[in-house]
Amino acid sequence: MNILILSANRNLYSTRRLVSAAEERGHSVKVMNVRKCYAVLSKGELDIYYGDHRIDEVDAVIPRIGASLTFYGSAMLRQFEMKKIFTPVSSLALVRSRDKLRALQILAKENVAIPRTAVAKQPTDIEYLIKQVGGAPLVVKLLEGTQGKGVVLAESKTAAKSVIEAFYGLNANILVQEFIKEAKGADVRAIVVGNKVVAAYKRQGKEGEFRSNLHAGGHGIPIKLKASEKNAAILAAKALGLKVAGVDLLQSERGPLILEVNSSPGLEGVERTTGIDVAGSIIQYMEENYQLSQVKTKDKIGA
Repeated sequence: MNILILSANRNLYSTRRLVSAAEERGHSVKVMNVRKCYAVLSKGELDIYYGDHRIDEVDAVIPRIGASLTFYGSAMLRQFEMKKIFTPVSSLALVRSRDKLRALQILAKENVAIPRTAVAKQPTDIEYLIKQVGGAPLVVKLLEGTQGKGVVLAESKTAAKSVIEAFYGLNANILVQEFIKEAKGADVRAIVVGNKVVAAYKRQGKEGEFRSNLHAGGHGIPIKLKASEKNAAILAAKALGLKVAGVDLLQSERGPLILEVNSSPGLEGVERTTGIDVAGSIIQYMEENYQLSQVKTKDKIGA
């Protein structure tokens, strides 16, 4: 296959690993910064350019698009999709996963277990909002936050009211979520490829820190998931339409609770913690499903 990786930096660990895994399996790989891509449209024409070069002869696209580029990146990805180019992460699934509220709404609709969550723009009764998620302690999250930034643990009702009022004073979009005490500052990142979990590890927050993100100083621990946890991760990825995803979940007394589903999961933490070749699993999935997509296209033409 001729594979195109849309990435802002070809030197990032995840991008380098995908390039290496693809080349080891005999594929041709190019990396392009989606910021520098642009679309040209006219009647019957859906071309994409990189500088003065039209991007042709691409069989599959792997999007590694940062959160700040979601709108533009998904537009470029959609253009590739319209040209019938295979991708493991559709533009629609990318947009769904990046909108935290929309993702939670979809997960709830599809009967995926999530922490009890409340969203309001300017509630007339903050105390009642707090009550809806089981009272303090509770978690307040910025909808636009990433890598654990914009996430606050309010340990008392007074603190919760102050935090919520402060965010509303800044006209910020937030959600309020129940605090899962038994998780003990840890969550689980499961990598879903196709219809299976290929790797997973626990992320433990540093002492005194309830956020488990590695960017916030947490560390990874290899873990073997229960069947219920694997099923929850797979169901969450499927609900959002993602064929490759990093699913974050909490281990609670009532079973796994999905926190978030990432459409461009980083590979460094999971590969270095578990020793599993996740990049290779992604490329293998693409090989198998690219061939299926070609067969389906030929069948449609033959029909």
